[in-house]
Amino acid sequence: MNFTSDRILFEDNHLIAVYKTNNDIVQSDKTGDEPLIEQIRAFIKQRDKKPGNVFLEVIHRIDRPVSGVVLFAKTSKVLPRMNKLFHDGLVTKIYWAVVKNMPPKESDTLIHYLLRNSKQNKSYVYDTPKPESKEARLNYKVVGKTNTFYLLEIELITGRHHQIRSQLAKIGCPIKGDLKYGFPRSNPDGGIHLHSRKVGFVHPVTNEAIEIIAQPPQDVLWKEFLFL
Repeated sequence: MNFTSDRILFEDNHLIAVYKTNNDIVQSDKTGDEPLIEQIRAFIKQRDKKPGNVFLEVIHRIDRPVSGVVLFAKTSKVLPRMNKLFHDGLVTKIYWAVVKNMPPKESDTLIHYLLRNSKQNKSYVYDTPKPESKEARLNYKVVGKTNTFYLLEIELITGRHHQIRSQLAKIGCPIKGDLKYGFPRSNPDGGIHLHSRKVGFVHPVTNEAIEIIAQPPQDVLWKEFLFL
């Protein structure tokens, strides 16, 4: 089990938010690697000395090569309520992305239409609706620059498959390390420079305003952006 308590970003009786590395899978997939949800279940069972099964369910997912905040439900009471908050657009989702090229504008709202190809595990982006496509919407702004790269802060409005990765590639800004969407070289660790920075919402049980923030991975490029 790789999971340790220092990766917990927020926890109460109903929810747990953890830091996901850019190698973790959130749920089981065809690789057979142990998913993060099972690691956390085992951790809670051991920590809290629970005799039976631990209730833990995924509320939202981020792709394997992406790092940052991931949120899980610890009770059956909170799960449908959190799902509704996400569905209704009442959760703030902020990401950071490192790209090689300057976007066409310093800040903008991107609206595209995405078609998912399950066989390729890839989404294709169009400017106009296509049959079975889904609208994808995000806001971005340039918040940092180095000699070689730009840091974008992204507010995700919809939650489509590979949305940020595919939409940024569409405007000529593939994310560093993301071979699937046009960046020329992979990163040594197999991850990409996309990070789930912040999740914010009103807790559906306690009514508290919750804001969960994750620092980006400790690599040289993230550290170059001096304001971190």
